[in-house]
Amino acid sequence: MTVEEMSDATWAPFSNTEFNRTIISRGLNLTDVICFPISSGWYGNKEETSSKSSKYPIRVGQYSYPVQTIPIDYRFASFPTLDKTRILNPISMEQPRGPSFVIEDNHLVKWANWEFHLKPDPRAGLIISRVRFHDPDTQETREYGFGLQAMPLEPLNDCPRNAVYMDGIFAAADGTPYPIREVRPKLTLVVRMVASVGNYDYIIDYEFETDGLMRPKVGLSGILMVKGTAYENKNQVKKDKEGNEEELYGTILSENVIGVIHDHYVTFYLDLDVDGPDNSFVKVNLKRQETKPGESPRKSYMKAVRNIAKTEKEGQIRLSLYDPSEFHVINSGKTTRVGNPTGYKIVPRATAASLLDHDDPPQKRGAFTNNQIWVTPYNMDRYIENKDIVVWYTLGFHHIPCQEDFPIMPTVSSSFDLKPTNFFERNPILQACLYFERDLPVCGTESVSA
Repeated sequence: MTVEEMSDATWAPFSNTEFNRTIISRGLNLTDVICFPISSGWYGNKEETSSKSSKYPIRVGQYSYPVQTIPIDYRFASFPTLDKTRILNPISMEQPRGPSFVIEDNHLVKWANWEFHLKPDPRAGLIISRVRFHDPDTQETREYGFGLQAMPLEPLNDCPRNAVYMDGIFAAADGTPYPIREVRPKLTLVVRMVASVGNYDYIIDYEFETDGLMRPKVGLSGILMVKGTAYENKNQVKKDKEGNEEELYGTILSENVIGVIHDHYVTFYLDLDVDGPDNSFVKVNLKRQETKPGESPRKSYMKAVRNIAKTEKEGQIRLSLYDPSEFHVINSGKTTRVGNPTGYKIVPRATAASLLDHDDPPQKRGAFTNNQIWVTPYNMDRYIENKDIVVWYTLGFHHIPCQEDFPIMPTVSSSFDLKPTNFFERNPILQACLYFERDLPVCGTESVSA
C-alpha cells in the first residue's frame, strides 16, 4: 500500500452522503473525523476479491478515539500546573571537550575503536554496515557485520558526577579492609532512529560499547489503536451460565473503549563477516552430565555441547528456557593463541513468539515469526557451514493493553546483544583511560555585564 493509496482511502468515505449523515448524527463535525486505512493482509481465497475495507472512522486525536467514544485531552498544554509541581530537577549531561565521535563523508562514523557506515533506507530504516573494530593489542582493524562481595565504586567511572556513595563496612577474615579495585569506564555510543508507523513510534537504537559489544534495541511507544464497545464498565460484561465472561480479546481502558491484544515483531538482518566471509553457525547447548556410580560424590556436572549447523534447517532456532543455549557465529579458519575459533555470539533477551496456528492466514503471512533465529546463506545455497551466511533475528512483543497505556503508552523496549566470543585475546577495554575530576570541569553560568 503506497502513501497515495492510503490518502485516497482516507478521503473516499466522505464522498458518501449516508456515511456523512451517520457521523453528523453523533454530534460530530466532519472536519473532526478522519478514516484510517490499515493494510488488511490476506485471509484466504474467500476474501481475496472481497470489497471489504479496513477503514476505521476515528476522531482527530487520531488513533485512540473511535466515533463511539468520549475524547480525552492528554496534551501537555492542557495541564498548566505540571511545571509547578515538578518532582525531579532537570539533569544535564555535558562533554566539556566536545563529542568523541567524528562523521566523515556524512556516513562514516568513527568512535573509540569502532568504525561503521550509516545509511537511511526507505524500506529497512537505518542500515548499519561495514562495522569494524580496531583491536588495540594487534593494531588490526577487524570486521564482523551482592552483600559481602560488594566492591567500592570509583567516582566518575562507575557512576556519574553527583552520585552519592554509601560506604559498606566490611572486613577481611584477618580484619584488614578490602583493597580498592581498578576500574575502566565503559562508554556507549548510541545511533538512533525513530519511525512513526501508523499509531506506533518505533525507536531503533544501535548501541556500540568500548568492549566490542553491539546491542540492537527496539522501543515501542505511541497511541493505542482501540475499538469501540457498548460497555462502559467491566461489571457490564456478559457472562454465561457457568459465570465465564464474554471474551473481549482485550481490556476495557475507558468508557466504550477496548484496547485489543496484539503483537509486534521486528526482524534484524545480520550479515556477519567474522574475520572474513566464510563463517559457521554454532549452537552451544548447556547439558547435564550424570556421573557414574561411585565416580564422585557429585551427581552431575554441566557441559557445553557444540553443534555446527550444516544446513538451513539446523539453523532454525526456537528459544526455550528449558534448552539453555548460546548461538555463535565463528570463523573456524582463524583461532586465538590458545586455539579457540574467533566469533561473536547472539545473546537473546526478552522476546515473544506467535501463539497463532501455523495454518492461520495471518501466521502464514508472518511465518518468519515461527522461529526467533534463522540462518541462511547469503547466495541462497542450502549449505551453511563455512559459507557467507546471514542471520535473521526476530525480536517480538506481546501487548495486552492496560489503562496506563491509554491514550499514550509508556515506552516498552527489548534488545539483544552481539557479543565478542574469543574474538579478542583479552578484553579490549583494558586500554581505556580512567576519568579524573580535572578532566570533567563543571559547566556553569556566568554573569556578563553589558
